[in-house]
Amino acid sequence: MEIKNYINSIIEGNCVEMMKQFDDNVIDLTITSPPYDDLRNYNGYVFPFKEIAQELFRITKPGGVVVWVVADATIDATETGTSFKQALYFKDIGFKLHDTMIFRKRNPIPQIYRKRYNNEFEYMFVFSKGIVKTHNPILVDCLHAGLELNGTTYKNYSKNEQVRDKPASPVKDKKIKGNVWEYVVGKKQEDQEAKGHPAPFPCELVRDHILSWTNAGDMVLDPMCGSGTTPRVAYELYRQYIGIDISPEYCEIARKRVKKIEIQPRLAFEY
Repeated sequence: MEIKNYINSIIEGNCVEMMKQFDDNVIDLTITSPPYDDLRNYNGYVFPFKEIAQELFRITKPGGVVVWVVADATIDATETGTSFKQALYFKDIGFKLHDTMIFRKRNPIPQIYRKRYNNEFEYMFVFSKGIVKTHNPILVDCLHAGLELNGTTYKNYSKNEQVRDKPASPVKDKKIKGNVWEYVVGKKQEDQEAKGHPAPFPCELVRDHILSWTNAGDMVLDPMCGSGTTPRVAYELYRQYIGIDISPEYCEIARKRVKKIEIQPRLAFEY
């Protein structure tokens, strides 16, 4: 079945079976967070990781990106390492590990002391199918913008020879944002809409990734969309979206969230 039958909709069903109905090479960006290590109760549902990863590779366009937000449980005094195992599997089936990013929570939930420091982050593995096609880098202010630095140069870490060969004077006004992204979780009004789901991620996180890896009109997927944060933000940013979830309850939350912002006319995109 052609993908146009699913565009801009929240689909209730098994994501593997639904993705099998998609054509090859049709998704520009996937942003999702799987129910890793049974850390949350997702209405009792589980997910077949390898089948999901394989389908994502098939349906992702050349140059397309998958953002996989994941962390590890601590069981029997050791972290499971599930996140790394999954990242390596994505590489095994053909994806490139384009970047290993960090989602740092500014307001992490305090944890019971277990002879370890409080966990404040999750991984955001950025996988690409070949060389990344689209990157619209987010820019931030340079701390020392305009400062004249006598003789100081940058170190080029992309070469075998670790030499300083690039002048750095004066310091520029802007630079590309780093790969540790910090967000407040669950406090903003747009995130409060997802209260019926046990672990929604912030709209701002999804917004930054969609702006980074896609252009207006591109196709954004979340195969385990839960409360619908990815479809909601994709619609807001004039991207096409597909959300899938096996839970009728979560699908209803997602549809309501998208409908709530359908107050502006849609752009006419070519399928």
